[in-house]
Amino acid sequence: MDLANDGYTKMYFYENRLLTFVGWPFEEGCGCTPENMAKAGFIHTPSGNSPDVAQCFFCLKELEGWEPEDDPKKEHKAHSPTCNFITMKKSVEDLTVEEFLRLEKERQKFGIKKTCQQAIVKFEEAVKLKRGKIIQTAMGEE
Repeated sequence: MDLANDGYTKMYFYENRLLTFVGWPFEEGCGCTPENMAKAGFIHTPSGNSPDVAQCFFCLKELEGWEPEDDPKKEHKAHSPTCNFITMKKSVEDLTVEEFLRLEKERQKFGIKKTCQQAIVKFEEAVKLKRGKIIQTAMGEE
């Protein structure tokens, strides 16, 4: 198995994360260079009106509004203190298979949690709309 090229695990590797920073608005002479962003676990995930959106590949925390003096590792720890990737003491290359699999299990938990939170938000929005329609019907306001 070639872990460096596997779709699910390739972002564990710094080089692959760094490749995502095409068009990143901060380059030399600042704290949030593509290199520092990638070292902190971030991948570049820009949107049309937000060219500086970065997301941790591991905990899926998205941050934007970067300032040139921002330290990506400090920002990551401040906004996602439970991210196992940013608190890891070893490099990915030095992990045992058991350590890697344990880490990957934690990454998948973050993904499941985010998916569930998105589903809950959608459900709550649908309930709110339905409740409004029921109230309108009950009051004869169709």
